[in-house]
Amino acid sequence: MILGEPRLGGVALVAVDGPSGSGKSTWAAGLAARLGARLISTDDFATWDDPVSWWPRLVEGVLEPLAAGRPGRYVRTEWTAGRPHPGATVTVEVPTVLVLEGVSAGRRSVRPLLSALVWCVDPDPVRRLERAVARDGEPARKSLTRWQLFENGWFAVDRTRQRADYQVTTTSESSNNGHA
Repeated sequence: MILGEPRLGGVALVAVDGPSGSGKSTWAAGLAARLGARLISTDDFATWDDPVSWWPRLVEGVLEPLAAGRPGRYVRTEWTAGRPHPGATVTVEVPTVLVLEGVSAGRRSVRPLLSALVWCVDPDPVRRLERAVARDGEPARKSLTRWQLFENGWFAVDRTRQRADYQVTTTSESSNNGHA
């Protein structure tokens, strides 16, 4: 993967986006390890009821401070028995590269700050749903099914895939096969 110039102050910001169950988290973790980057997941912010409007918390708490060369902070969303609640406060020291992973990570509003946008997808929606259920548990199936419907609309309007610099296709066997 070739990163563009840092656009978030001195930080190169890489977004790894795509539908739930597509292997983004695994792929992004491997990328962050290869780049020596800090990794933040949108799962630290999103909930079933607030899939994308939490974004200002990330901008104000993390992106703006990092752009100014200062550490960022945010309160992680944690889950107990399938319910979200405020968790630990996370401090984000100023990295050279920050990988932001998750649904809506590469949204239109952040595009001017990105050094790269990676679209990660398993093209089979049934397989993605089963992968997500295996990860989150059978009680989450109904919520994950609604989430997939939401994502379809979100991505159609945001056009994230069409604006990606790199595309990674994964399969159920491994979400680490793709190399950008």
